[in-house]
Amino acid sequence: MSSAASAPNSTDTGFDSQGFLATLTEAPGVYRMLGADGAVLYVGKAKNLKKRVSSYFQKTGHSPRIALMLRQVAAMETTATRSEAEALILENTLIKKLAPKYNILFRDDKSYPYIALSGGKFPRLFFHRGATSPPPKAPQRGALPPGGGETLGAARRVSPDKKTRYFGPFPSGLAVREGIQLIQKTFLLRTCEDAVFAHRSRPCLMHQIKRCKAPCVGLVSAEEYAADVRMAELFLRGRHSEVIDDLSARMEREAAALRFEQAAALRDQIRALQGVLHRQYVSSTREADVDIVVAVVEHGELCVNLAMVRGGLHLGDRAYFPQAGVAAEEAAEGLAAFLDQHYADQEPPPRLILDPWPLDELPELLHGGQARNEMERAWLEMALNNARLAVAARRQAKGRASGRLEALRAALDLAEAPRRIECFDISHTMGEGTVASCVVCVDGAMKKGDYRRFNIESITPGDDYAAMRQALTRRYEKVATGETAAPDLVLIDGGKGQHGVAREVFAELGLDHLASIGVAKGEERKPGLETLFVHGRAQPLELAMDNAGFHLIQEIRDEAHRFAIVGHRARRAKARGRSALEDVAGVGPTRRRKLLAQFGGLDGVKAATVEDLCRVDGISRTLAEAIYKQLH
Repeated sequence: MSSAASAPNSTDTGFDSQGFLATLTEAPGVYRMLGADGAVLYVGKAKNLKKRVSSYFQKTGHSPRIALMLRQVAAMETTATRSEAEALILENTLIKKLAPKYNILFRDDKSYPYIALSGGKFPRLFFHRGATSPPPKAPQRGALPPGGGETLGAARRVSPDKKTRYFGPFPSGLAVREGIQLIQKTFLLRTCEDAVFAHRSRPCLMHQIKRCKAPCVGLVSAEEYAADVRMAELFLRGRHSEVIDDLSARMEREAAALRFEQAAALRDQIRALQGVLHRQYVSSTREADVDIVVAVVEHGELCVNLAMVRGGLHLGDRAYFPQAGVAAEEAAEGLAAFLDQHYADQEPPPRLILDPWPLDELPELLHGGQARNEMERAWLEMALNNARLAVAARRQAKGRASGRLEALRAALDLAEAPRRIECFDISHTMGEGTVASCVVCVDGAMKKGDYRRFNIESITPGDDYAAMRQALTRRYEKVATGETAAPDLVLIDGGKGQHGVAREVFAELGLDHLASIGVAKGEERKPGLETLFVHGRAQPLELAMDNAGFHLIQEIRDEAHRFAIVGHRARRAKARGRSALEDVAGVGPTRRRKLLAQFGGLDGVKAATVEDLCRVDGISRTLAEAIYKQLH
């Protein structure tokens, strides 16, 4: 690998590095390198600002990326902090806010998923993704394997109300959902919402298929349910042997008392848990908590792969790629950047296995090193292999996406392949709950973070043209004013008429230059027979069914259709679930509950006279008349 021949005492922009270094403090802090235009090129942290910044300008052997960056530095700024920990937090905040060109950014907007157990007399088991309170100082250990080679980790977190317990984080939502299913099947804990639980009058389907003991209708005592919750929590925390020993002892007691049906149920629980444990493809005889973090650079692409081991059992892998366009030339550089960012808000396990090793700097509170034994070497080899496979899969996906975009460009005779494509669709049921969707495809891949839905109001029910006009106007007003970037291509799920409406909206907003296509469904709505109405072409375009660009259009259109239907169903369900009492001024939640309880539901309230309504505590005659008028 090439490197700079000498340390840059000055840059191409004339920055006086020696004069700047003379002013630096030896305190911990954050430094920012600025370009000639004032843009932030790089943000870094340091335990000692003077030593760290000096290393850039007084040492040789920088990578080509760092050498190029240093030649562009026109100024530098520093912020001293009280500790290296504060510097790390500030560095991550600035990286997220400023998105510097030369920082390797791995942070993912999508937070890790957790398994949660609520508080209360009959705790609920549920999926959680999002913020939790800071984890406890001592990491909880263990893992619950959901089968198929994945397991659930169990570093416990406690919610701000100190009642809900969180177990995780886990590499994927799939692992959490499979784990919830396993715990539900084994320990028969409820997963229903509290509102449903509080109003059940008979057992639900989950009880019938032996996934819940139906505490909602009193088919299990609070003491027995609490014992099941305790067992589930112990297993989530990785104390597998303790759980199985306890179940075995209970089974023997039941059998000795000739309660064979209960003993058989406990036997089935033990078999289920043992069976899952035996399916582990890698396990340790020690209940170790370890993260294996490796970085590889192949074909000019950097990948960091994280594998989690909790309670000696393997959680699975998760591959990370830099979000910024610049990749590291050295795997060690990428690994160091990942460790800084990942463990800024994730509690580290007691030990990290790292490759490459050693690193120039390891953040405080992290204890890392090489694999020590045959088991750890097996974990490390798996992580390295999975990282290489992730790079290969990413390259293949990029090549496929690039090919489809090029095919679409050629089919539409565009000057350049469309990098950003937006697609719109309308969904409603006989004009009810009309919703418009906008999905976004960037570089051939769907970008779900940019999806939008529009609730359509004030139009004639069922008027798809008016709905499309409203959605497009609301979306592209921001483009016209420069608030958001314009797409390279707009797809309209509809025929010539809807596409014509889109062109009218673009003309009114001064965006007539936008390329657009109307995608009309084929005969009998069969996929592959769609007709394309392309702006600027007199005749409709029909592409071959095996055209790669046509496949991309179909995929984006189908995603817009799916997204619109989901939004429409949610809006319709919300509207139908709304009580007519909510529209009566002066009837709040408390009075609504009293009315529904007094008359046994909304139908009873509708059947009541004004005099009947007046007998409810808190309902005056004026209010009773208003309620009666609203319901009739």
